[in-house]
Amino acid sequence: MFDVPFWLWAVFAATVVVSLVVDLLAHRSAHVIGFKEAAAWSGLWVGLALVFGAVVFLVLGGTAGTEYTTAWLLEKSLSVDNLFVFALIFAYFKVPREYQHRVLFFGVMGALVFRGVFLAAGVAVVSRFTAVLFVFAAILFYSVYKILKGEEESFDPGRSFAVRLLRRFVPVRDEYAGHKFFVKEAGKRVATPLLAVVAAIEAADLIFAVDSVPAVLAVSDDTFIVYTSNAFAILGLRALYFMLSGLLDRFHYLSTGLAVILGFIGVKLILQASHKMISHSVPEIPSTLSLAVIVVVLAISVIMSLRRPEKAR
Repeated sequence: MFDVPFWLWAVFAATVVVSLVVDLLAHRSAHVIGFKEAAAWSGLWVGLALVFGAVVFLVLGGTAGTEYTTAWLLEKSLSVDNLFVFALIFAYFKVPREYQHRVLFFGVMGALVFRGVFLAAGVAVVSRFTAVLFVFAAILFYSVYKILKGEEESFDPGRSFAVRLLRRFVPVRDEYAGHKFFVKEAGKRVATPLLAVVAAIEAADLIFAVDSVPAVLAVSDDTFIVYTSNAFAILGLRALYFMLSGLLDRFHYLSTGLAVILGFIGVKLILQASHKMISHSVPEIPSTLSLAVIVVVLAISVIMSLRRPEKAR
């Protein structure tokens, strides 16, 4: 655990709040987000994450800075799967393109809260029960198996638990009403499909947290490092989605690359647990090596996808 000063937590919180407010104000009018606008915002989010990483490096030291960067890049790479699900959800609910940013904005806010809860719980469990790392490794290896066998997690937006729960307690109309989440019909307040889409987005994030949380805990067991890195990766998801929308299918080797990364992180977890529980002679994989592996695997996956396009079926 790193000795994180309170002011650094305050800087992080202020950065996130200000960033969300600026983002919301910049997109207060519904419009279709094009590639150039999305690329500019994506660059801004990446730059913000890297600047904060530099602050972590200067204040907490090289180890903390490396762990933050590794965790952020890992979460960023794993979140690519979320982009495919976003596309699936938008297509299922036939969400007009000009309202998609608003949906993702509130989806990201919910993800920040839920990830915070999961990561805090994960850190608490790992700090008391080291053996749980073996369980986390098993979860990651199972994910690798599903990816390589083409049995990735199926997700039915309309039948997700969150959407069914919403429909049970709140009547949902069939038509959209601009970017509104609620409207009044016959004197009663009813939800629009846009609220159901947000619920589906949150349900999808809960599913992906099953892989994401164990993976990031393999990089660091410090609450500040794992949460801030996750938060900055999540904040950039919307811009990344709009920038890559329509191009996702081109990166067909990316799933294989993610499987390799998850497998590597699973091995890291096993060595980490064995080092603590069995013998200190069992080597641990340093964060610098983890960072290098993630960068190299992602680069190879993207280059291979571009050099060897998938043949049309």
